[in-house]
Amino acid sequence: MTETFRAFWLEESEGKVTGTLKSLTSENLPQGEVLVRVQYSDVNYKDGLASIKEGRVVREYPFIPGIDLAGEVIASEDERFAAGDQVLCTGYGLGVSHFGGYSEQARVPADWLIKLPQGLTPREAMILGTAGFTAGMSVEAILGAGITPESGPVLVTGASGGVGSVAVAILAKLGFEVTASSGKPHEWDMLKRLGASHTISREEAQVPSQGPLGKSAWAAIVDPVGGAGAGERLKSIRYRGVLALSGLTGGGDFGTSVHPFILRGVTLAGIDSVQCPLPLRLEVWNKLAADWKPDAVFEYGVRELTLEQLPDALDLILKGEAVGRQLVRVSAE
Repeated sequence: MTETFRAFWLEESEGKVTGTLKSLTSENLPQGEVLVRVQYSDVNYKDGLASIKEGRVVREYPFIPGIDLAGEVIASEDERFAAGDQVLCTGYGLGVSHFGGYSEQARVPADWLIKLPQGLTPREAMILGTAGFTAGMSVEAILGAGITPESGPVLVTGASGGVGSVAVAILAKLGFEVTASSGKPHEWDMLKRLGASHTISREEAQVPSQGPLGKSAWAAIVDPVGGAGAGERLKSIRYRGVLALSGLTGGGDFGTSVHPFILRGVTLAGIDSVQCPLPLRLEVWNKLAADWKPDAVFEYGVRELTLEQLPDALDLILKGEAVGRQLVRVSAE
């Protein structure tokens, strides 16, 4: 008898997308060399966009969203993976153009998978997920530019969100003086527990300057927010500092001038976690499992939910009300 499993199934009707739990078999899954029994996934802003038509993330429905997954290999046609291997997948087309992680089974291309790094459990890997990996890549860009704790304080915007909260914990663990900016003052205590030395409001992080440059304040900025404020934040970066930009919840456009770049030698580092090359992907994940492992993130600000609770979780993140990480326990076992 063919094994059935549950998946969070999105369908479109009259321009509206709705999600329900559906019983499927492996025959319903797309092509791929590796069949995985999914144990955990998570909720990211892109998952929220995938759940609404106007999000323009998913082109065709019905669809299974979920841009991250971690679990155990059931069967593999690729010699790099064998039944029983623990694996994770983030990025590429998962949950965007290819059925994703909100399913008890997933079939994915072998090139998208990596073996779970030693030091991380599947649960921990998905508490991190794309958000944690993006935070790790942001830290990698900052360290790669020669920024050290001695260079000065670091600002993290959107700090109560997924990328921001993990970035705060990693940077604090590495010895940086971290100022966490959030529009949710009631979450500032959590940010202190994650390691932030100081907390400030969203407005304080982007006070408009009168000229092309502002007061030299930050050795680096981790910015998953973007938008108009990013241009103002650029003006406040110290000489040869870095702005690691990874998001657009604050908008897709920002205005600036050449002055921060040619007078202070500032670097604007774009962070892309989707098509990240495999060598860098492995390097960052291995660091997240070892020296960078943000233990505080696993203790604070994690909300664990089931597939049945996904509609509320997706709505929450779209409204900008999600805090920390939302972990999805996919397997019913």
